[in-house]
Amino acid sequence: MKTELTLKDPDAFYEKLLDAHRGLSAEQSAQLNARLILLLANQVGDDRVVAECVEAAAKIFARRD
Repeated sequence: MKTELTLKDPDAFYEKLLDAHRGLSAEQSAQLNARLILLLANQVGDDRVVAECVEAAAKIFARRD
């Protein structure tokens, strides 16, 4: 799992992400996020790496409990 920043222009990516959510309801926004996650996971194409990413992302919530 890569943890270092590899995007050439992360600010541009963030702006595109915000633009994609603009005007959506909370439910639509959640659906967009789910679709994006599935598309990106498919691009990664490695079940082990995707599982590691899910676990790493979920750990942030485990620390708050």
